[in-house]
Amino acid sequence: MMIRIAEIEIEPSYLDEYIAILKEEAEASVRLEPGVISIYPMFHKENPNQVRILEIYADGEAYKAHLQTPHFKHYKTATANMVKSLKLIDMSAIDGQTMPQIFKKLGQ
Repeated sequence: MMIRIAEIEIEPSYLDEYIAILKEEAEASVRLEPGVISIYPMFHKENPNQVRILEIYADGEAYKAHLQTPHFKHYKTATANMVKSLKLIDMSAIDGQTMPQIFKKLGQ
C-alpha cells in the first residue's frame, strides 16, 4: 500500500470553488480507479483554508496511474492558482492489520 497525506493551504477567496473541484476529483478517483483505496479530504475546523487529504493507493503503480487520469489532471490545472502551498508527506502504517479491518467493516 502507498499512503500519503497532502497538506494544502488554499487562498481564502477561492475556498468554495476549490472544495467543489476537490470533491469531484476525490469521488471520481475512488469510483473509477481500482487502485485508489481512499481519497479523504478534510479541513482544519478553526482554519478551513488548511486542507488535508489522506490518500491511500494499492501500490505505487496505482498512484502513478492516478496522476495520469483526466479527473486528476483537471483538478491540478483548475486549482493551480488557488493553492498557496502544498506539501506531500509519505506515510507508513504502524499496524498493517488495522486498515484491512476498517475496510471490512465498511463493506469494501
